[in-house]
Amino acid sequence: METLPRTYDVLNILLKFHAFPDDVDGKYCLVECLVPVGAGAPPNHHAGETEGFFILDGQVAFNIGGSERIAGPGDFVAIPDGEVHAFQAIGEGPARLLILNAPGHMHKAFFTGIGKALPDDQTTLPTPSEPDLGAVLKVAQAAGMTISAPQ
Repeated sequence: METLPRTYDVLNILLKFHAFPDDVDGKYCLVECLVPVGAGAPPNHHAGETEGFFILDGQVAFNIGGSERIAGPGDFVAIPDGEVHAFQAIGEGPARLLILNAPGHMHKAFFTGIGKALPDDQTTLPTPSEPDLGAVLKVAQAAGMTISAPQ
């Protein structure tokens, strides 16, 4: 079985895999993210892959199917299967959150496909860089996701 790194720079977010789908009989993917203010995910959707966010620290602005919601520590935000959604860290400092994807194969392929591997013991935000949007869109399409242009 292929051994992948567990820590990545994904769109300037420090992303750590706590569980790959292969670790849990193909049932889910669990990642912890440290998201700098202003960073997040553009509008996207992925039919067949359920997603939920649990906010540990900070504040996160969500847009789910055109509805806005601000979430903070202790809040859980569920994304209906296939619904267009986006999120962005807001407020005074980075947000820390857990993201659960089930079954998670699509997100594993996307996160590892666009991410830059980092040392597994890294706990600080990666140095910000401008993402290669063409590459991001290509990996998303190959994984079965659709990313929309930000509004």
